[in-house]
Amino acid sequence: MTPETVMQIGQDALMITVMLCAPMLGAALAIGLLVGMFQAATSINEMTLSFIPKLLVLVVVIFATGHWMLGTLITYTHRLFSEIPQVIG
Repeated sequence: MTPETVMQIGQDALMITVMLCAPMLGAALAIGLLVGMFQAATSINEMTLSFIPKLLVLVVVIFATGHWMLGTLITYTHRLFSEIPQVIG
């Protein structure tokens, strides 16, 4: 196993991680920003107010993109397992 192979596997793993986390993080960021603007406009200083909207939006995002996320993860894992003989040998 060469250092280039290890770096490529690590780079692919990080790229898959970013791809899988991006929809959820983007949705949570957008909802947090909207709730924060609402709180600033209405002077409501409740720290737990943004929890329920974020939770609901994340559930919707997981339902909307879960099939794609699982397919991407399965494809990556299958490719990783199928490359084991080339990496070892």
